[in-house]
Amino acid sequence: SFSNETTLCVARSSVAKSAVFPRNWATLTLLRGHFLHGPYPATHFGPKACVLPNPTSVMHIQDPASQRLTWSKPPLNVLVIRKIRDETLLEPFKELCRFLVEEKHLMVYVEKKVVDDGSLMRDDSFSAIRNQLCTFREGFDDISDCIDLIICLGGDGTLLYASSLFQGSVPPVMAFHLGSLGFLTPFKFESFRTEVDKVFEGNAAIILRSRLKVKVVKGTFQKNEQLLSAQENGILPHNHINNEAGKITLQLQVLNEVVVDRGPSSYLSNVDLYLDGRLITSVQGDGVIVSTPTGSTAYAAAAGASMIHPNVPAIMVTPICPHSLSFRPIVVPAGVELMITLSPDARNTAWVSFDGRKRQEIQHGDSIKITTSCFPVPSICCHDLVYDWFDSLAQCLHWNVRKKQTRLTDASDSSETEN
Repeated sequence: SFSNETTLCVARSSVAKSAVFPRNWATLTLLRGHFLHGPYPATHFGPKACVLPNPTSVMHIQDPASQRLTWSKPPLNVLVIRKIRDETLLEPFKELCRFLVEEKHLMVYVEKKVVDDGSLMRDDSFSAIRNQLCTFREGFDDISDCIDLIICLGGDGTLLYASSLFQGSVPPVMAFHLGSLGFLTPFKFESFRTEVDKVFEGNAAIILRSRLKVKVVKGTFQKNEQLLSAQENGILPHNHINNEAGKITLQLQVLNEVVVDRGPSSYLSNVDLYLDGRLITSVQGDGVIVSTPTGSTAYAAAAGASMIHPNVPAIMVTPICPHSLSFRPIVVPAGVELMITLSPDARNTAWVSFDGRKRQEIQHGDSIKITTSCFPVPSICCHDLVYDWFDSLAQCLHWNVRKKQTRLTDASDSSETEN
């Protein structure tokens, strides 16, 4: 076991190409007292028993408290994501773009529908900047290999949208709180110049928000219908893959949660839940939520689950209004594979959505396979990964807000209470 010092190393493939951790990916030696992970467990039990050594099972993980962002090369391309249909974000968006283009001399990417906004088109003072912006269309243009940094203006939905654009490695994300809730957006826009400069200088604290790797395997009776629909649009979506069994597999990276529910049917949802190939339970109720620790403060929290810090490696399974008094939310290890299918005796189909998007029907013969992805979302912290989370709990969710109990003023009050 580790004593005063512990040696850890970190995997390199989890962040974008131009963003890396410091010390040239060399081994890091850190004081044991600074760790967020628990101590390495002792492997000897009593005088004669021990764990059978297995070198192939050893995994080296960098402690979350030491995760700092640096750049192997200066960032050149920045993706700016703005919450649409919100006129209050128009001026902050223009101000940020001017700063990035004129002062930082960066290439700024924005979605085409944002640039085509009528208010921007009518602003002649912004036309010079608008003409220098690079545009893309979701589902048509792949920008995953050219973005160095993502800046979000809006609420938590902008971060979820940014995650959906990158189905592999995700660039670092800097999120400014300009939306309604802002649990995942720690930065204040009033000081955006200073904050952006700090990120470009490097050594910013980051938190790696784990995502779920999801496969939806559709039954063969749906193959012809979906292929015909795709061909009518002129292109087969890149995340649809024909597997050897002749079925269609939809592969997605999900930041918050996968929700399986009963849809418009009045019957109970009846789905089977497997863990590493073994049936563990059947869910009878309105549905089930499979979430990441980041998603534990979203739909899962509303359904009664515990809130888990994003650095805890886990997957949460939370029933939605189960028709059982003993079905409590559970937390399983991050490395397991969950599979959800319709129960053979289910009276109706089910519906599934991924971070609230791409909602589709699940029928008999379909399956949803879920495990932890190796491509997290590196979210830049405003202060540090512990303070930011508890600050969001207090400011956004008003966690444990209660009027303080007044103290007893004198001995007579105490005696009266006791009597």
